[in-house]
Amino acid sequence: MTLQDYDRKRDFERTPEPPPGPGREPGERRPRFLVHKHEATRLHYDLRLELDGVLKSWAVPRGPSLDPDEKRLAVLVEDHPFDYGEFEGIIPEGNYGAGTVMIWDEGTFGAPKAETFGQVQDSLRDGLAKGTIKVILEGAKLKGQFALVRLKKGGENDWLLIKDKDDHATPRDILELDRSARSGRSMDEIRRQELARPRADAIAIDLLSVDLSDASAAAFPSDVSPMLAELVTAPFTRPGWLFEIKWDGYRAVAEIHADEVRLYSRNQVSFLEDFPPVVEDLKRISAEMVLDGEIVAVDSDGRARMRLLREYLRSRQGRLVYYVFDLLYLDGRDLTGLPLSRRRAILKQVLPDLPHIRMSDGIEEQGEALFASVVEAGVEGIIAKDLSSPYTQGARGTTWRKIKARARQDFVIGGFTEARGEAMPFGAILVGVYDGKDLVFTGRVGTGFDEKERARIKAALTPLVQPKCPFREAPQTDTPATWVSPQIVCSVNFTEWTEDGYLREPVYESIRSDHNPRLVARREAAPEVPVASKRRFYRSESASVRVEIGGQTLNLTNLEKVYWPEDGYTKGDMIAYYRDVATLMLPYLEDRPESLHRFPNGIAAKSFYQKDIEQPPPWLKTVRIESESKGESINFLVCQDEASLVYMANLGSIEIHPWNSRLESLEQPDWLVIDLDPADQTFEQIVAVAQTTHEILETAGAESFVKTSGATGLHIYVPLGARYTYEQGRQFASLVAHLVHARHPKLTSLERKPSSRKGKMYLDAYQNRRGQTLAAPYSIRPLNGAPVSTPLRWNELQPGLRPGAFTIKTVRERLDRVGDLWGGVLGLGIDMEACLAALQPLWADTMGAGRG
Repeated sequence: MTLQDYDRKRDFERTPEPPPGPGREPGERRPRFLVHKHEATRLHYDLRLELDGVLKSWAVPRGPSLDPDEKRLAVLVEDHPFDYGEFEGIIPEGNYGAGTVMIWDEGTFGAPKAETFGQVQDSLRDGLAKGTIKVILEGAKLKGQFALVRLKKGGENDWLLIKDKDDHATPRDILELDRSARSGRSMDEIRRQELARPRADAIAIDLLSVDLSDASAAAFPSDVSPMLAELVTAPFTRPGWLFEIKWDGYRAVAEIHADEVRLYSRNQVSFLEDFPPVVEDLKRISAEMVLDGEIVAVDSDGRARMRLLREYLRSRQGRLVYYVFDLLYLDGRDLTGLPLSRRRAILKQVLPDLPHIRMSDGIEEQGEALFASVVEAGVEGIIAKDLSSPYTQGARGTTWRKIKARARQDFVIGGFTEARGEAMPFGAILVGVYDGKDLVFTGRVGTGFDEKERARIKAALTPLVQPKCPFREAPQTDTPATWVSPQIVCSVNFTEWTEDGYLREPVYESIRSDHNPRLVARREAAPEVPVASKRRFYRSESASVRVEIGGQTLNLTNLEKVYWPEDGYTKGDMIAYYRDVATLMLPYLEDRPESLHRFPNGIAAKSFYQKDIEQPPPWLKTVRIESESKGESINFLVCQDEASLVYMANLGSIEIHPWNSRLESLEQPDWLVIDLDPADQTFEQIVAVAQTTHEILETAGAESFVKTSGATGLHIYVPLGARYTYEQGRQFASLVAHLVHARHPKLTSLERKPSSRKGKMYLDAYQNRRGQTLAAPYSIRPLNGAPVSTPLRWNELQPGLRPGAFTIKTVRERLDRVGDLWGGVLGLGIDMEACLAALQPLWADTMGAGRG
């Protein structure tokens, strides 16, 4: 065997892959096999079989399968060194096969009728020559006999990988097991950990000369929420203030700690893969520190341009700079309590001179002069900062202010117009924002595109073309318009809003592929108040504000009251969260009676349940329903819109608890639920039970959806489409729970009394009763950390998933990326009779096994 092709394709000074070397000597142990999962230009899997000291390798584009009916193409590629079986990591950009590599599976292999190492090798050689190879794999994921068959038609390197019919054959998608067989890491974890490793050429920083006596000792922070600036409309000149350029880029926090570097957005989205030059410079800083700044791409004159940053992300071409404007932590000391002037003085001492990292300069007092110069230069605006101010994580206060030369926000694309007299993909895009359920047209954007960007946008919009206008009112256009489904978000800058709600001088900036269109609403700037008349606000539990939402005026009270003492989250934080997620949450609340769980003094104080709403405002919808248990009517609140949701939150109702049925069909629920309520079980055990439940429901032909409870358990929902009674839903859920319990008898319990469960996980089917409620999807829970009941994809239920990671701090970024995963719950619903028939054999086997 030869490794010449392998050697020729790689520069081993630039890639961590092992160079060609001697293989191991034949021994008593069986030959080795492994499967690499390789996320390069395209995701694929590489099957490798040991032969004569090297690894014979086949690239399998769709990955291996345990289903004999699935024949997977396998392309014979160059031999790899035996030591390649130890490689898991990242092949850097610019190298052959650049991307992330995981040891997806590994083990040993044999061959039919072969007993020794040598006989297995002979069988493999013979099979390569004849075009048919039989191997018996003993791996962590792949087991049993497989065939590799060379195709008679096509290239001589084209083979098929086929699972033979044996005890290990199954239609299950084995690729759902997507963690490393060696390290247990996901592809994302491999990328993050490998990219974060420090460099050997670190720059020493003299910390002994830095006076940190006025900073308190503290543990290293993580997942920092950057301090935010209040948007004001006019620049000002003021002693004791620093004025900086507002960089046109991505806000980024850098953590340099021990053997790891992190670089992430204000919503904790990693930038490690997006901006490698900045990451490489950060890895050269030897001191432990946390930095706050902005990543930009600059032109030849040093001016930051979003267009250039967009081009860099697409082509990796351009000059990046991380402009650092704050230092939050250094060498075991928390600097956030120090005034900004002191933090910047220390930052100037310790920030090394690196190609892609610079300290952001500023001038004191002269804000109006700086603003005039940046407007003339075409820069986005300025940031004003009180030099005496501490750094307050996640806060948007009056001590930091941003003044934009042009406003910028996200918009949803609802269509495009034909180009007038030019051979272009389109003339302008038609954009809007959401007002409740309606997409409202805000203007046409015809500038800011280069030729490539126009073509890219047209390609993205073409599959979304539809005959119906998505805007509440169809706009008039100078040239014919093509309407599209409103699924794509873009960033636009403009001078101001006109009186009739349109954009003045809009300019396209970029597509925001990670943003959820349903969360795009109009944003306004607050006017700058003259110094002489400016009121001073103090942190107070009596802080209140009047807001208008959907035409209704609400008086929001006690916004500064701390509801989560350990986390510092306030009632105002809770209301802000519910406003952000209202468009996603409301479909699961509308037309449903609501039960309120109120915490007027936060989660550490007493709470109470309330169903009967007394003297509601006239615009709030309520409904009187007879209580089956009390024999009296109860005036339930019905949450129909964002204003109603905010009204509930303002009452201190942290949890949102809707009925399972709607007013038009109160006796027929829209879904049934199986609540996995653990005692002391690990989350991995809860996941195992949930996966069994999913498998049984799939056997029945029943679609199902899973979400975190927001506490320690999981909720599994099955859509019913209001076709069955509560009792029918409860009986079906009970049947499924019995089948799950039969598979996990030592782990689960069907006993309703907690004392009878003996510490086992409760499979609760009794949530399916009239008036019974659970936390709605996207509801906050009254627990430390402010966790959120969050919908998941079934394939996300993997080892390492942490339900506590979904909080009011993190879940909004997730929703920008994945949108609403729960819509199918409101679908037509299952055919329960067909599902019961499909489960009958499984029930008979289970009951038979129980009798045996």
